[in-house]
Order: sequence, then structure tokens, then C-alpha cells
Amino acid sequence: MPASLCGIWEIISNTNFEGYVTALGINPYLRKIAMKLKLRKITEQQGDQFIIKITSTFQNYTITFKVGQEFKEFTKGLDSRHMKSLLRWEGNKLVCEQIGEKKNRGWIHWIEDDKLHLVRLHICKENSFVG
Repeated sequence: MPASLCGIWEIISNTNFEGYVTALGINPYLRKIAMKLKLRKITEQQGDQFIIKITSTFQNYTITFKVGQEFKEFTKGLDSRHMKSLLRWEGNKLVCEQIGEKKNRGWIHWIEDDKLHLVRLHICKENSFVG
């Protein structure tokens, strides 16, 4: 059974975030705002459905999914991508593959040392959250 990612997580580090948002094509004005935000990630599980909420004082974003089932996603207010996402467990890591307008995107979540880690795929950016 994979480790539970559920909880409320506060961001404690954000390596190469400016390079990440630049690579996504986010305009300079929004990049400056994004650099100043303190993000909170809330992960919940209701049966086989997961809900991940990313909150800040500027904007909130929520995705709801079932592991192993492809779903349509629109990153409204983030980088405004339309895509299909598919999540799966690889050991204790939750892996998301995103197929859409911007190629080869996705992310991996896992818990290590009581911290929720996030690596965005193909851009090699890592965040750490503490819960």
C-alpha cells in the first residue's frame, strides 16, 4: 500500500521556481507575483478519489482524480494548459503524466523525512512542503 499523501502542507523550499514558470511561458508580471506566494497544498482522499488543492493569497487551484483513470485538466490561472492527466503509483511515489499543448509535462509526489516532495518532470524543479 502506498504511503498516504493526505494532509496540509506548507511550502518550505522552491528550487529554480523562476526557471520553471519561465519555461511554462508564464508572463513576467504573473511570474513576479508567483515568486512571492506562500503556497499551501491540501491533499485529501475520499474512497478511491483524490483531491489536491493548492491555495495562496493570490489564487487557488483544485484537481480531483482517481489513480489509474485518465482525466481532462485545465490549469486555469496557472499556465492555462488544456491536457489529459493520468496518475499512477510507482512504489510510494504518485506519478502524474500530462499530455497536451505543452509536451512532456508531469510531476511526482512522495513523502520523505515528514516532508511532501514534488518534482516537476522534464523541467527538473523540486519543491518541498512540510505538514
